[in-house]
Amino acid sequence: MKKIIRIAQLELNTLFYSPIAWFLLIVFLFQCGMAYTGSIENWLTSQLLGGAYARSLSFLTQKVFVIPGGTFSSMTGKLYLYLPLLTMGLVSREISSGTIRLLYSSPIKVREIIFGKFLAMMVYSLLLTLILGFFVVAGLFNIQFADYGMLLSGLLGVYLLLCAYSAIGLFMSCLTSYQVVAALSTLVLLGALSYIGTLWQDIDFVRDLTYFLSISGRTENMLGGLITTRDILYFGVIIYIFLGMSILKLQAGRESKPVLIKVGRYAGIIVSALTIGYLGSRPGAIGYLDTTATKSKTLAPAAQKIIKEMDGPLEVTSYINLLENHFWYGLPAQRNADMARWEQYLRFKPDIKFSYVYYYDSTSDRSIFKYNPGMSLRALAERYSKTSKVDLDRFRTPAEIRQMIDLRPEDNRYVMQLKYKGKSTFLRLFDDMIVFPTETETSAALKRMMGDLPRIAFLEGDLERSIDKIGDRDYMTLTSQKTFRYALVNQGFDVETISLKDSSVPSDIAGLVIADPRINFDTAVLTKLQQYIDKGGNLLIAGEPGKQALLNPLLQKLGVQIMDGTIVQPSKQYAPDLVLPYLTNAAGSLSRALGVTAEDSARLSMPGVAGLRYSGKSDFAVSPLAVTDGKLSWNKKGRLVTDSADVVYSPGEGDEKGSFPLALRLTRMVGGREQRIVVAGDADFLSNAELSRRNVRTANFSFNTAVFGWFSYGAFPIDSSRPRSRDTHINLTDKGLAALKVLFLGVLPGLLLIFGTVLLIRRKRK
Repeated sequence: MKKIIRIAQLELNTLFYSPIAWFLLIVFLFQCGMAYTGSIENWLTSQLLGGAYARSLSFLTQKVFVIPGGTFSSMTGKLYLYLPLLTMGLVSREISSGTIRLLYSSPIKVREIIFGKFLAMMVYSLLLTLILGFFVVAGLFNIQFADYGMLLSGLLGVYLLLCAYSAIGLFMSCLTSYQVVAALSTLVLLGALSYIGTLWQDIDFVRDLTYFLSISGRTENMLGGLITTRDILYFGVIIYIFLGMSILKLQAGRESKPVLIKVGRYAGIIVSALTIGYLGSRPGAIGYLDTTATKSKTLAPAAQKIIKEMDGPLEVTSYINLLENHFWYGLPAQRNADMARWEQYLRFKPDIKFSYVYYYDSTSDRSIFKYNPGMSLRALAERYSKTSKVDLDRFRTPAEIRQMIDLRPEDNRYVMQLKYKGKSTFLRLFDDMIVFPTETETSAALKRMMGDLPRIAFLEGDLERSIDKIGDRDYMTLTSQKTFRYALVNQGFDVETISLKDSSVPSDIAGLVIADPRINFDTAVLTKLQQYIDKGGNLLIAGEPGKQALLNPLLQKLGVQIMDGTIVQPSKQYAPDLVLPYLTNAAGSLSRALGVTAEDSARLSMPGVAGLRYSGKSDFAVSPLAVTDGKLSWNKKGRLVTDSADVVYSPGEGDEKGSFPLALRLTRMVGGREQRIVVAGDADFLSNAELSRRNVRTANFSFNTAVFGWFSYGAFPIDSSRPRSRDTHINLTDKGLAALKVLFLGVLPGLLLIFGTVLLIRRKRK
């Protein structure tokens, strides 16, 4: 060990008595300063602008250091340029000068030479990491409540990457006596290791091997705050391979062995390294440490609870249609990306088995036939497979896939079928920017196989809104549209329709929805509804202006009435009957997600809404959920005309100004359980049109989901939220930022330049 340390000391003396080591330190310090000040300046600008810009001021530690353009991300993308300039002379200098023969003849083992030189590079890498650590310390002061766990994890990732680059550069230096060739060869090899992860990804065994060898993106987890034994093991394996081959290369200069033995030694190192790496990368063998303050790299507690309750294996079968738009996500080359999406679940349940079934069949997208007239499905499949460079023989025909499973109810889209203890369900891809299911949808699908789900029943028979139609006024988007992420069927609910003409309200439903009936309830239906309420059933009643008489008889016993007239809220941008009420604190208590939205002064969109009145004489505790702004709106009693003259406040016609509740929450205890009822003076806030509104920022999605989640007593949707980030403020001013720039871009690099120059001059004089 003493010899290794002595060799490391001599190598460090050589490094620091040459200009290149000092030059790289200065350049690295300057580039870190540029990345840090540039990143923090962007977010400081948003903070100073305030308003809508200030909404982005969360998770500032991650944004300043980790995201593309952040300090860590910027510098890890440049590290490969630094190390080859240092490692190029580690051994090639000895070879070119002839001193390697002296080392061979000295009582020093080859491995001591390699380990000593690598130890010197570890020390230099530590210096580079400490420079980056200086900016981490600055971040701890400049960002209020900075996430120090994430920053320390990021520094570890940077240091391991530097050490891996050093080992690679050391090996390349052993292959030639020309330092420039060694440097260029190191760059080429680093490029090859970055690119190898994209090669032969359609071959199962080779895909796993090349993906493991790829150095690209290996620090992403640690930069983001997640330390895994797999990533640490990877860097250890890379260092082991290249240090081992360096020892063998120098050992070959000391002894004469047959080529077969030499090749066998190299193969032994590579095979043993890959075996260790493979075994250490299997699910169940990987250890995880989430260092983030909010545990954002770990499944939420609710999802963890679901996973831990599963005491048997889980099967995930992906059905991928060649002719469907999402086929590209299911290509064999994307298999590792799919595994990455499931990694959080594999962390807690390593016995998940994955399989992939490829087929071709018709889809709901008829454009493929429009632009390929006269072509059969087989001919289209041949064209698509040729374009995608996949073997059509791997794909099942329509007849074969239908014999195996009928996916036509899913429009033959890319779906994942989950199987657990004889039960199965589908986990879908969605038509949005995220595409794949998030933790919420995945957890809901898992829980669907473990027990009964809350059922939401929608009353039909009196011309109420439909959950099966896509028209503007109907409710398909919210309830049953499979391609919509936030539809109730994808959030853990079952939806159904019921008619009370010949049956009663089921006692086991989570809630009943009465949405805008257009004809009076007959006596039998009204009696059944009253019985359901008396038994403590949960209920959502949504009325409309002009139809108060249809629902007020039912609402009377609740102590609520829909007011005569229509609420108006004139504005320059929207129709006067588009009312945008604010959510109350009571609404925010329905769910954690809605609570965050309510704090941000979110509003609902309610086109054509009637106000509500309530008294304290009923058994229910009543709280408003959405109220109007009394300064902007009033209750219009007369006839409302929105397409001619401006709507004006007319007290003489009975118009009433004030702040009116438009949605109410009613609760009481019945049979030891809290009965929950929501009454709204509008039925359109649940509609397809309002959920698709783009011209105004509203909280309809969050509010609607929260109401049904409230009916399920918080069982669904699965709460996958994390604690709110505390690093939301930058402790800097413009003057402070200017001072930082002077310090990081001028003073510190200048001091380092002066120190290095003085040291080199004194060395030269001696």
